[in-house]
Amino acid sequence: MSIWVNRGVLIYCCVMAFVLGAVFGSFLNCAAWRIAHGESFLRGRSRCPACGHALGLPDLVPIFSWLFQRGRCRYCGVKISVRYPLTELAFGLITLLCLLRFDLTVLCLRNWIFLCCLFCLSLVDLECYTIPDGCLLIAAGAWVAALPFLRPGWAEIGRSVLAGLVFGGGILLLSIVMDKVLGRESLGGGDVKLFAVVGLYLGFIGTLFTMLFSCVLGLLFALWQSRRGEKGKAIPFGPSISLAAAFMLLFGDGFVKWYLGLLGL
Repeated sequence: MSIWVNRGVLIYCCVMAFVLGAVFGSFLNCAAWRIAHGESFLRGRSRCPACGHALGLPDLVPIFSWLFQRGRCRYCGVKISVRYPLTELAFGLITLLCLLRFDLTVLCLRNWIFLCCLFCLSLVDLECYTIPDGCLLIAAGAWVAALPFLRPGWAEIGRSVLAGLVFGGGILLLSIVMDKVLGRESLGGGDVKLFAVVGLYLGFIGTLFTMLFSCVLGLLFALWQSRRGEKGKAIPFGPSISLAAAFMLLFGDGFVKWYLGLLGL
């Protein structure tokens, strides 16, 4: 079934995709917070991080709970970060874009899982400068699990695996050289492994553009930190890589065609 059958089906699927995305945005935000603080996200109810009170259903409605409670915990009155509704809104829109780009297909599900992993690991990296291996393993596992359904040729599989090895290995070698030159760690091991996984999904061209875009985004993030008086503070690179990879996943085909058109190719 396709979402483009008629307007009614399209509207229904879009609404459901946004709602599902907002719900998962809330879950991924909670999971990221727990991972960053060394807690399991598979056990225990959601709770207020300030007073520890278990949250009820009225507290867990994505976006609207924060709005109706005016950004405060209804048990202790402590202000709740705007990060919560923003992440729910953002992932709702990301899920909607994924559906519109890939339709109701196995490819859509596979890529949505990849986007979930990128979103979660970005939140963790922002919190504690660590990219959890679990997110990378889930993304790689989803890529492998989808192969029997998507049935790509062996040549296509080989190119994807080679892209992962080339970019993962290339970034690893670059980071080793930069570590020697700078006398400190330049890129974390998580960044290297993330580029390897991105290579599986995006291939050579998509990963190359991801690398270029992520460097630009990382530079902009560093400038923003500097303007806030945080010059010299460590910069989490995972969110920049993830944002660039998500852009290439959703819009890369059109962007590459436009770019090559500018070059007359």
